[in-house]
Amino acid sequence: MKVLVINSGSSSIKYQLLNMEDESVLSKGLVERIGIEGSRVVHKVEDKKSVIEKDIPNHEVGLKIVLELLTSEEHGVLKSLEEIDAVGHRVVHGGEKFKESVLITKDVLENIELMSFLAPLHNPANITGIKAAMELLPNASQVAVFDTSFHQTMPEKAYLYAIPYEYYEKYKVRRYGFHGTSHRYVSKKAAEFLGLDYENTKIISCHIGNGASVAAVKNGKSIDTSMGFTPLEGLAMGTRSGDLDPAIIEFIAKEEEISVKEVLNILNKKSGMLGVTKIYSDMRDVEDNAIANDKVCRLAFDIYEYKIAKYIGSYAAAMNGVDVIIFTAGVGENSPIMREEISEEYLGFLGVKIDKEKNDFKGKLREISTPDSKVKVIVVPTDEELMIARDTQYLVK
Repeated sequence: MKVLVINSGSSSIKYQLLNMEDESVLSKGLVERIGIEGSRVVHKVEDKKSVIEKDIPNHEVGLKIVLELLTSEEHGVLKSLEEIDAVGHRVVHGGEKFKESVLITKDVLENIELMSFLAPLHNPANITGIKAAMELLPNASQVAVFDTSFHQTMPEKAYLYAIPYEYYEKYKVRRYGFHGTSHRYVSKKAAEFLGLDYENTKIISCHIGNGASVAAVKNGKSIDTSMGFTPLEGLAMGTRSGDLDPAIIEFIAKEEEISVKEVLNILNKKSGMLGVTKIYSDMRDVEDNAIANDKVCRLAFDIYEYKIAKYIGSYAAAMNGVDVIIFTAGVGENSPIMREEISEEYLGFLGVKIDKEKNDFKGKLREISTPDSKVKVIVVPTDEELMIARDTQYLVK
C-alpha cells in the first residue's frame, strides 16, 4: 500500500509519500507561499532535491503540482496516481468529537468544519487540503489524523479549567493539547527501544521545537499536556509566550490602547524567544548567541529551559514517578547543550544522570543517561508522517 501524507497549513502543504510494505519514504516535499508572491515547491526523491518556482494561487493547484511531480518522468516515483491507495491528513483540532483517527466521510468533514472555531488558523487550512485531495484523488481513501486525539484520555481534573463550568458546557472551553501524533509516536518508540512494557511505563515526552509541548504518558495514555485550549498555553516558544497571568492581557490592552485581539496576536506571534531577544524567533539563533555569551540570548535560553524543567517536575508528580524522559523535535533532537543543562541543573532530584559523551550528537535515536541513572533519558527523532501513514493504513485495511 502507498500512502500520501498531507499536512496543509494556511499557505503551505507538507507532503510525504510512503510505501507501507517497508515504511520507506518514496518522496517528500513542501509547497510554500501558496497565494503569495514567490510561491514554489521543494521536491525530494532520495538525495535529489528539485525546486520548482511557479505561481500557486490555492491549495488545489499546489496539490495538483505535487501529484504531477510524483508521476513525472524527471521527478516522479509513480507510474500513475492510481498507485496512491490512501491519503492521510493531519488535522490540528478534533475537539471532543474525535478521540482517534477516522476515515473521512461527508459527516466527518462537516464535523471537522464545526471544530474550526477552536482552531481558526489551522482547521480551515486542513479542510482545504482534504477537499483538494478528494477532488484530485477520487479513488483514494481519505483519513483524518488529529493532533488532539491522543490527549483525549486526560482525566477531567487535568483538562478542566477552574472557571465557571457553564463555559465548558456551552463552549467546550477546556484543555485539548496538541502535538499528540508526535507524543504518541515517540513514547511508543522509546518503550520499544528500551524494552519496556508501554502499557506499564511512566513517560514524560518533551516535544521541543519553536512550537513546544510536554506530555505525561502513563501506561500508554496521555494524562496531561502543557498546551491547552489553544497552542498558546504552556512552554515559552519561538514566538508564543506560553503561561502567563491572564490579567496581563487586559493590562496591556489598556496601557497600549489596543484590542484584546491585538494583544493575543502579540502573545502568539511576537512573544517567546522573539519577545525576549527582540530579534530571534529561531532557537538555533538563540542557542548560538547564548553560547557566544550574548546576555539577552542567554536569558531567553534560560527561560526556555526553565519552563521545560518545571513541566517535567510537575508531570513526575502527576504520575507519582517517571521511568523515561524523552527529548524530541527540532530542538530536542539537535541541542545537546539544552538536554544537558535541563538534566543537570534541574532533574537531579529525580535521580537523572546524563552521560555527556553519549549526549554529544544530533538527530539520532539514543539513550543519553548513565547506567546508574534512576530515570532513563532518551532522544527519539519524531516521525509524525509515519504515524499518520500507519493510522491510515490500519483504517483502510
